[in-house]
Amino acid sequence: MESRASDPSFWEDAGKARGVISETNQIKGILTPFDDLARQIDDGDVMLELGEAEPEGPAQTAVEKEITTALARMDGDCQKLELTTLLGGKFDYNNAYISLNAGAGGTESQDWASMLLRMFQRFATRKGFEFTILDFQAGEEAGIKSMSALVTGPYAYGTFKSERGVHRLVRISPFDANKRRHTSFTALDVTAEIDDSIEINILDSDLRVDVYRSSGAGGQHVNVTDSAVRMTHIPTGIVVQCQSERSQITNRAKCLKMLASRLYDFEMDQKKKEMERFYQPKGAIAWGSQIRSYVFQPYQMVKDHRTDFETSNVEGVMDGDLDGFVESWLKSQKASGEST
Repeated sequence: MESRASDPSFWEDAGKARGVISETNQIKGILTPFDDLARQIDDGDVMLELGEAEPEGPAQTAVEKEITTALARMDGDCQKLELTTLLGGKFDYNNAYISLNAGAGGTESQDWASMLLRMFQRFATRKGFEFTILDFQAGEEAGIKSMSALVTGPYAYGTFKSERGVHRLVRISPFDANKRRHTSFTALDVTAEIDDSIEINILDSDLRVDVYRSSGAGGQHVNVTDSAVRMTHIPTGIVVQCQSERSQITNRAKCLKMLASRLYDFEMDQKKKEMERFYQPKGAIAWGSQIRSYVFQPYQMVKDHRTDFETSNVEGVMDGDLDGFVESWLKSQKASGEST
């Protein structure tokens, strides 16, 4: 593939060229860490031989400590590589669009949505992804009603797709003077960003475009010009919106790209007659539809209802430690032979 990319005629078909480069990067994403791990193992063998040749004493003890540290590092790298090999879906390597929508519960659910936003932002940072908020609708009293963001980085979609669904919170409400337990719900939707090599035909006549003033935390531009864009695809009812840029033209372009990704998922579901694959599993944002429960009181537990993976480290989870949930879901998908 690299040889093909060096051919002078490679960029004559730009769409095909981008596809080759994307596939090359995906293969490198497996081979590079594999080769690095193999080199670490070879270096470990050398260290082991040197340690065995040392006389018993401080020198041998120092080598043993170095080997122990190297083994721990290799174990972590091996686990990362194993996780990457589970990401074999068609668009797993792509960037991801995510959106949060608070459900039943008013201020409670809107506050829960803001907590989930923080959790996913921290999760993205842990994985080395860039997290860019595209649209943000604040709640009346606290939290957020809805938001959308673009997560950028290799395997962003493959990593985040396991989080698609309704997330349920049980806690003693900070908004209840009687300190009663409340249950809140927020839904997360995840779609892959598709590249220009996949053509999605969007007719202007099928679109309703509304512009409005951006909302946010102050600034010279906020609430001054009608730069935010809301785009509705009339045949499907899909709505996307963006207010992250000062230019209405730039926000419109981002909306079109987001809409193309949503329409691609929609069309694939229609063709396979599996509309529930991306949307139905979420169901209503209320009781009985959750994929995961977060219990803060009377005990602490986070449990995924699809895989039964659970942890009592609630604080760690809310700080973005979601690797266990992601890995268990990906393994369950692979075991069942499902492709997502």
